[in-house]
Amino acid sequence: MKYFGTDGIRGKAISFISSEMSLRVGKSLYLFKNITDKIYIARDTRVSGAMIVENIKKGALMAGIDVCDLGVYATPILAFASVVNESLAIMVTASHNPYQDNGIKIFNRGEKSTSDMEESIEKVIDEDIDLTGIVLGKEFEDTSIIDKYFENYQPFKINRSLKVGLDLANGATTTSAIKALGSFLDDYHLIGNVPNGENINLNCGSTYLRALQELVIRNSLDLGFAFDGDGDRVLVVDDLGEIIDGDLLIYLMAKYLKEMNLLNNDVVVLSKMSNLGIIKALEKLGIRVVQTDVGDKYIFKALAEEQGVLGGENSGHIINKTLFKSGDGVLNAWFLLKILNHYQTKLSVLKKEVTYYPDILINIKNINKDIVNDLEVISKVKTYKDILGNDGKVLVRASGTEPLIRVSVSAPTNELVEKISKDLVEIIESKR
Repeated sequence: MKYFGTDGIRGKAISFISSEMSLRVGKSLYLFKNITDKIYIARDTRVSGAMIVENIKKGALMAGIDVCDLGVYATPILAFASVVNESLAIMVTASHNPYQDNGIKIFNRGEKSTSDMEESIEKVIDEDIDLTGIVLGKEFEDTSIIDKYFENYQPFKINRSLKVGLDLANGATTTSAIKALGSFLDDYHLIGNVPNGENINLNCGSTYLRALQELVIRNSLDLGFAFDGDGDRVLVVDDLGEIIDGDLLIYLMAKYLKEMNLLNNDVVVLSKMSNLGIIKALEKLGIRVVQTDVGDKYIFKALAEEQGVLGGENSGHIINKTLFKSGDGVLNAWFLLKILNHYQTKLSVLKKEVTYYPDILINIKNINKDIVNDLEVISKVKTYKDILGNDGKVLVRASGTEPLIRVSVSAPTNELVEKISKDLVEIIESKR
């Protein structure tokens, strides 16, 4: 597609996500009046967000759509509003990207927009739409939806106190995480909680875990949670200051859900980026693993096909349908607190159940993403896959949200990982 990637529209604010594009996205909602005649809209803390929201609202009102502007709230809260009200919703965010970027995510009853919807919207972005004679929509308020969302955080008996660090990425969770988690924590320490429009994800959040690691070690905390800019993903630091990625979180959730007889069909969906050690650990528990291309829409699709309830990516985007139908970083953090309370042990102990294979992820920046389709690159990837068989993994893919190519290699030894990844990077770089 021309504008939509793996996670909505995303690019430089103003120059790409322009006033006119935002207006036309709003106007395109006229095409979906058979779904709903109202939308909810929210944004993260980026300085460009308010302008983009205003233009989307203007276009939607021109299309005869009633609009509720929730202001700054995390993506999962907006998705929840979309489910409860059986409506469309639009989130203005660029997730984990720097503040100079922004984006537009569209939800229909809590699920991401379909390809058909996106194609229709792209046509309006390019050609506009005549709304002459349409009765204007109205703005409305619905503060009750926020209170309904927090009802998801059901109380559970806490058997031991936990000292927890929270890195809010100076993003959308600054308006919700403390209200959601505070009652479960006797002692919590905050960083990334003072957004100024330009510091979202800046040396904080799920893309910069060093700050949280230092917080956990300095204050002798039991663990720490780091969210991304719009709050749909979470990564964790354990009591030793070591990173717990999304794959390991999914393993712990799967183990717990299986013991509670809640893991439907005993299946978990992971992306092709997942570490082989996680897959083998899950299989040891009698859990079948289905792997997909990278992107939450592929995880969603596979979960539906497998009638599963748990899936996600090592980036920390986790879909736990026993809680909600889409990814929610804060709600998944609450669920991990519940799991730790159940097992009555430290995260650093639980993680020992998984032995990671040596792996590496290399981002080759500012490069033509079509190089992934080069015949020499494809042939070399196949050669290494054949050599490794079931004892490794080789993946070369173009990012769906950034101008880069990712090279991911997993193998039984560090030496083999280094050799394969170095060879692949050299070949790709030679194609510039």
